[in-house]
Parts: sequence; structure tokens; C-alpha cells
Amino acid sequence: MRTDLAVIGAGPAGLAAALAASARGVRVALVDAATEAGGQFYRQPAAGLRAGRPEVLHHRPRTWERLRDGLAASAVRVLTDHHVWAVERGSGGFTVHALLGPEQEEPAEVHARAVLLATGGYEQVLPFPGWTLPGVVTAGGAQAMLKGGLVVPGRRAVVAGSGPLLLPVATGLAAAGVEVAALVESTAPRRLAAHAPALAGKLAEAAGHAARLLRHRVPVLARHTVVRAHGDGETTPRTDGAPLRLTGVTVAALDGDGRVQPGTERRLPCDTLAVGHGMLPHTDLADGLGCRLDGLAVGVDAEQRTDVPGVWAAGEATGIGGAALALAEGHIAGCSAAARLRGTAPDPAPAAVKARAKLQRSAAALDSAYAPPAHWPEQVTDDTVVCRCEEVTAGAVRDALDLGAGDERTVKLLTRAGMGWCQGRMCAPAVAGLAGCPPTPSRRPFARPVPLGVLAGQHPQEGPS
Repeated sequence: MRTDLAVIGAGPAGLAAALAASARGVRVALVDAATEAGGQFYRQPAAGLRAGRPEVLHHRPRTWERLRDGLAASAVRVLTDHHVWAVERGSGGFTVHALLGPEQEEPAEVHARAVLLATGGYEQVLPFPGWTLPGVVTAGGAQAMLKGGLVVPGRRAVVAGSGPLLLPVATGLAAAGVEVAALVESTAPRRLAAHAPALAGKLAEAAGHAARLLRHRVPVLARHTVVRAHGDGETTPRTDGAPLRLTGVTVAALDGDGRVQPGTERRLPCDTLAVGHGMLPHTDLADGLGCRLDGLAVGVDAEQRTDVPGVWAAGEATGIGGAALALAEGHIAGCSAAARLRGTAPDPAPAAVKARAKLQRSAAALDSAYAPPAHWPEQVTDDTVVCRCEEVTAGAVRDALDLGAGDERTVKLLTRAGMGWCQGRMCAPAVAGLAGCPPTPSRRPFARPVPLGVLAGQHPQEGPS
């Protein structure tokens, strides 16, 4: 199909951008891999589940209702189940390449004059002994199960790691009837207190989560970390062929330098561990287009334009900042794209610009306050799997370092860490941490695996005449 603007990603940023551009007379196609719009933040239960009050699963549900109703009343063409694997720039605009449906085998293309990337982010999970056990899930994964499937990952859970996502995950699981044995946060409260002025707008939300934690009697272990997850076959090997199952975790207190304090270990029985260490921007499509990156995020100007003409970006792809910031950035980007496409002066969108500035300050404060323990690699034993796709252990990574590797790429060449299905999305930060180097953006030609048949059909060679 052909359109003026292709918005990739139907989360808060993409929805706001699509609605803003469409309202200004631009033909918009909203492309997303999910079966319904909303993204992770506004993920909805499947219609067949007949959820009676799905709004209770969401923060500020009225905002979602306004977006949903606005989308239904708009002229935006919504293309769900479209898994975008690349965006190609040509002389006449852009071609969005996607794979259709759950099998992701049938190709589809969207031709657009301009592209707006609202590709969101993905979770960062740093390894520790036992993190591959069944029952260990990401914090966002547990939240997605609850929001999208109305199911919980277990009966007794520990929520652990670092970052603001842990709070809604813990309160959401507790409200759904899960016994949350503890919320284990590695960040010390004083780090948040140091950024109090910039975080003033978040106080009401944090207080609400705190009240719910108290109501459900969820213990909060600040400045603690998980050092090991335990399975049911550690001491008595199973003979029935069934995989190990999580039975508990060992947590310990951290000192001021982020090291585990000896003698503070305690074991918490649980059948689920929801763990996460923050979010990373999803930049594959932007990188494939040649967009400039600021660190790990897509670089944009005041209008949310990238340095590639005709390409805008908004939301978590331009820096992790939460749904409210994504909405503001999406609106600004949509207004700018519509104006540029129509050849008119950009809409200044003063309210959104003001909100963006305030929310960016809060996001920067949260990013500075929340961080994984500085010395987490010291707790990773040599037999701990780091790259799950290729089953590369921490010991293998350390052997590569002894051979002279000093960066992610060299470790990858020596060990295959990052060469598997996820192409390093899960293991790259861990490899960088073990190597003692800062994480770097990964150069991936495609945003997801693509069948060879689809690639072969992109530019068929002409046969002999």
C-alpha cells in the first residue's frame, strides 16, 4: 500500500504521532507487530478472554480510552500483525518491509513519503547463577502475561532488579492474587532523594504504588540484589526428565560501592522471579537507515527529526522516559511530519513541548538514580550461561578476555556470544559488563529474522533473454 507517513510502532508515541499527523490532513499508516494497538504499556487482553474490567490493569486508563477512541474515529490505516524487519530508503521515499501474522513468512510492503519510528525499547536483564531456570521471567514479561493473557506466572513471586518498572509489576501481581515475597531493588533510597526536585512530578504515582505495596504487605528490600536462583534438582537430580523448576532465590544486601556484603544472604522461597535491570532503546530500524545515534538512543532535534531527511523518531527509541514523555514526543513528531509533508510551517505544539522538557528532566533523573549494582559481574560464576541462544558461559567470555578481547565484537568472534536468534539483544550488555567496556549499539542489518525466500524475492534477478 502507499501512504504519506508510515508510523512504525503503535505504543503511546506511535499512537500520538499518528493521530496528530492524521488530524492535520496527512494519510497515515500505523504499523505494529501486535494484534491490537497499544504497545506494551497499553497492552489489552485478547477479546476472547472477555475481561470485565481491563482498565484496572493500566495506569491512567482514560488516556488509553481517548487514544483508542480517537484512533477509531480517525482516518489512520492500522496495520497490525506486521512485523517490520527493515526500512529501505529510495528516490521516491521509503519502503517498509514487514512479515505478516504469527508465522512471519508472508511478506508485505508499505510505501511512504516519510517514516516515523516509534519502535519503543526492550528490557535489560543481567545474568546471575540460575537465571535460566524455568520460573525466571523478565519483569516486563510478567506484566505482559498479566495484561495480555490475564494469567500470572506463579503463586509466590519475587520481583527484583533495578528501575521504576519493578513497582507496577509488583503491585500488579499482588493485586492479581500472587503472593509477592519481596520487591528487591538494588538502588539505595538516598540516590532517589538526591534527585527529588526533578522527580517531584512522579511523587503521586510513587506514593500510589507504595500504598498498594503496604496494602498487600509486600516487603521492600532496598539496596539488595539477587545473587542466585535455586531449582528443585540442585541437591537431588530429577529422574523423570522434567526440567528444573525455580524454588527460591538468595538475596543479599549491597554496600555503598555496590558489592555484596558477606553474611547478609537470605533465601526466599518462590516459584517465580520477575527480574529486570531497566530498558534499552530499540534502534535497529533507525540504525539500518543510517540515523545518528546519541549513545544508545536515536538522536533527534527539537521537532523529533533524525538526521536522515524524511525520518522522525519518538518515544523510548530516542531515550527511555516512560509513557507520558512518549506521548508528548509522539505528538510533536506527528505535528512536525505533517507540516513538512504539506510544505507548511511546523506546528509549535507549545503544551507538548513544555511537557516534554519537564518529563525529560524526570527521565534523566531516573536514569541517573537507577543503575544495576556496579560490581554485579563479580557474582557471575564461570558456569553461568551469558548468551542463552548459543549457550556461551561467563567462563568462556573470561577466557576470551584472557586471549586479548576487550570489546563486545571481539568476544563475539571468539565465543559466538550474540550470534544467535536474538542477535545479542539479551546478552550484549552482560558481555560488555564482563569485558569492562561500555555497551555499544549493535549493527544489525535486519530488525528480526527473515526467511531466505523473502530476501530472495526482494530484488529478483532477470533471467537470460
